[in-house]
Amino acid sequence: MIVCIAEKPSVARDIANILGAHEPKGGYYEGNGYQVTWTFGHLCTLKEPHEYSLDWKYWNLNTLPMIPPRFGIKLIEQKSIEKQFNVIEHLMQRAEMIVNCGDAGQEGELIQRWVMQKAGATCPVKRLWISSLTEESIKEGFDNLKDEKEFQPLYEAGLARAIGDWLLGMNATRLYTLKYANNKQVLSVGRVQTPTLALIVNRQEEIDNFKPESYWELKTLYKETIFNSVQGKYENKEDAEVLLQKIQGNLFEVTSVQAKKGSEFPPRLFDLTSLQVECNKKFGFSADETLKLIQGLYERKLTTYPRVDTTFLSDDIYPKCPSILKGLRDYAELTAPVLAKKLPKSKKVFNNTKVTDHHAIIPTGVYPDRITDNDRKVYDLITRRFIACFYPECKISTTTVEGKVEKVKFKATGKQILDKGWRVVFEKDEDEQKEDKSKMLPPFTKGESGPHEPSLLEKWTTPPKLYTEATLLRAMETAGKFVEQEELSDALKENGIGRPSTRAAIIETLFKRNYIRKERKNLVPTETGKELIRIIHEELLKSAELTGIWEKKLREIEDQSYNASTFIDELKEMVSDIVSTVKNDITDRRHPLKEGDPCPLCGRGVLIKGNKAFGCSQWKEGCEFRQTF
Repeated sequence: MIVCIAEKPSVARDIANILGAHEPKGGYYEGNGYQVTWTFGHLCTLKEPHEYSLDWKYWNLNTLPMIPPRFGIKLIEQKSIEKQFNVIEHLMQRAEMIVNCGDAGQEGELIQRWVMQKAGATCPVKRLWISSLTEESIKEGFDNLKDEKEFQPLYEAGLARAIGDWLLGMNATRLYTLKYANNKQVLSVGRVQTPTLALIVNRQEEIDNFKPESYWELKTLYKETIFNSVQGKYENKEDAEVLLQKIQGNLFEVTSVQAKKGSEFPPRLFDLTSLQVECNKKFGFSADETLKLIQGLYERKLTTYPRVDTTFLSDDIYPKCPSILKGLRDYAELTAPVLAKKLPKSKKVFNNTKVTDHHAIIPTGVYPDRITDNDRKVYDLITRRFIACFYPECKISTTTVEGKVEKVKFKATGKQILDKGWRVVFEKDEDEQKEDKSKMLPPFTKGESGPHEPSLLEKWTTPPKLYTEATLLRAMETAGKFVEQEELSDALKENGIGRPSTRAAIIETLFKRNYIRKERKNLVPTETGKELIRIIHEELLKSAELTGIWEKKLREIEDQSYNASTFIDELKEMVSDIVSTVKNDITDRRHPLKEGDPCPLCGRGVLIKGNKAFGCSQWKEGCEFRQTF
């Protein structure tokens, strides 16, 4: 029998139907020479500290650092998992071949490899590598099964990531809790979690310490158009007032009118991060909500694999695009013009050098029947971007008008859309229409002149904005560096912190641990979060840039340009150095408990005045503490 193992029961059912394994058994399907079974995501995990050494069962500074000579895996202790694993183990030990049908990514590879190792599988293993779950894609994947060896670097990168997170998380959390928390609260520290929290805390500190400074802007209104002084800001009000008096009562003269024609390319296709950013901006969805929605669309065969970090398609997708467009029946009015002729093939869309394991997220052409409103919103964003990439560029004219009053120079710029091109694909709301209208300029002629209305406005410098989930995701993607150009953003992606598939979970963890909270769309650090970052003096643990370097090395392990054992050795050395530094620290950076902190006894309550916690399991007994607020 050939045993196929998928990551979810629903995916296993689809695969079984296509392979002809129609007979349901306990925990698998059978038929036509196949047995198709499944996991529930992770069935295995790395062992706990005490499973390597009894000395590590209890939290003690003297037992740190905890560095096992060899890492091992164990089955997660849960009845449903144990029951399903017993089925998998029975099938695999009798299989003539195994087909790994896990999600086609680093995490999917790790999940299935650990299960096969734990089950003691010894037969040959093939890999099903597909980007969508349509019948066509699954059949094509089984016709072109790949050898497991091709994905060894992917597994090694996933294993190195898991071991690295264990080494840093287990050691640093115990270290800082024992040294600074007075045994009253767990201080959770993580390889990606802590630098992400540091981004939010540092931004809040920038805002808190910001001192606004005044400046003045000289403007004038001519033909219902605001012209700005070319000198820009005036730090000295007296200088600006002299110029204001000089131009009052004199005519405004247009000295130059220049129109430059140009093009705007369609917006890029979505990778996971850009989709999460757009959904947060447009609909207020959290990163985690968007991930769940797009994962659901993928499992219902409506969109391609979501956990991707590229906005490009590979060349082999191009021949499939006409049939995908034809399947988008609800968008027939938009697809008809592009299907009427040969589809363009732009390098800004199709580029093999920009695609590794998977391409950008696109629709599959399967009709989206009976989906929720939120599903529809995400599906619509993806589908319109896909259609737009086959439309012509938007033709624009950028006009710059220069003028003067006496010798004081002014300038105004505006944009005119000459040919909408791809813009017809996107429906506009009223705000966008108003914004476009505000950028339009009336006609001007060089040499014309007339009366104007000058004004001097006092302005104040503003602090940086708080992070939203959208801007935090971008900051994580670029290791905290702010860039607007997509090309520069792409270059920084290799040093981003976390993976596209894990960033949402990291943000959710910060919420659960009461390190951050949400105020409208803004992310604000709690006092607990601020204190944790204050306590950590070791930059290696909270620098987004340094964490980004580790992420880059993990990607290089996938590319076989870096060695996994070297990465783990480096982390072992780093952990040992940090443990030594903190153990020998004689400064006072203890973590005091404050109002609003979680209850240190049960974690579910919130500390209030009077040495009590509200809403926790021990509230009835008073949950008293020996600490005065």
